[in-house]
Amino acid sequence: MRTPTWWVPRTASMGGCGADSGPGAGEERSRTIGIRVLVVDDQAIVRAGFVAILTAEADMTVVGEAADGDAAVAMSAQLAPDLVLMDIRMPGMDGLTATRLITNHGSGARVLVLTTFDLDAYVYEALRAGASGFLLKDSEPEDLLAAIRVVASGDGVLAPAVTGRLIAAFAQGASFAPEITGALDSLTNREREILVLVATGLSNAEIGARLEVAVGTVKVHVSSVLNKLGLRDRVQATIFAYESGLVRPSVTPAL
Repeated sequence: MRTPTWWVPRTASMGGCGADSGPGAGEERSRTIGIRVLVVDDQAIVRAGFVAILTAEADMTVVGEAADGDAAVAMSAQLAPDLVLMDIRMPGMDGLTATRLITNHGSGARVLVLTTFDLDAYVYEALRAGASGFLLKDSEPEDLLAAIRVVASGDGVLAPAVTGRLIAAFAQGASFAPEITGALDSLTNREREILVLVATGLSNAEIGARLEVAVGTVKVHVSSVLNKLGLRDRVQATIFAYESGLVRPSVTPAL
């Protein structure tokens, strides 16, 4: 398999959709191991394509399909998926609102946004709403599968084009809220250093090599940073680093 082209910040108006609407629903219920995925898209043919790709994988199970945000929120609460594959533009409740409701209500489900729209506003708002990743629909199937596994494991993903646009937005001058910058005070100097390196895209191994510490030590620091700042994953940590002013494009990090 080739190297995925997406970037990892290293390290019901259901229209006939429902928990039993996917192919082989009875068989799927008998599978107890693997990543449980809820597929959300208003186009039936697109959902069918995603379902076909996912169900071919031994470690993935499609537990349901939803055609709009309202159905996505309801089914996420009912089916407790590990991951929600979320479209943005849908009739009724859109994917951004649905993502915010799913991630804020303690369902435990992680959201991977997959859409044809890479506008800055969509990218930023999806990640602010709690999404753990953002891919474009023209991504290759193997990239999609790899992204699902990464997000389900607790990390996050961003498409390369999305990453550049996101960082460019901060380069145009963002205001830094006092409550965000103040949260940095809870971090030790080492944790701030780790956060900067996470935001610049380094993996745990690369951070360890840079700081001359064990990878296990880096993992402990990353977990501490996420816990102290109330962040879900490295994607949100990256956004926080830019929002707080700790990292700025083309500017030396403020350690």
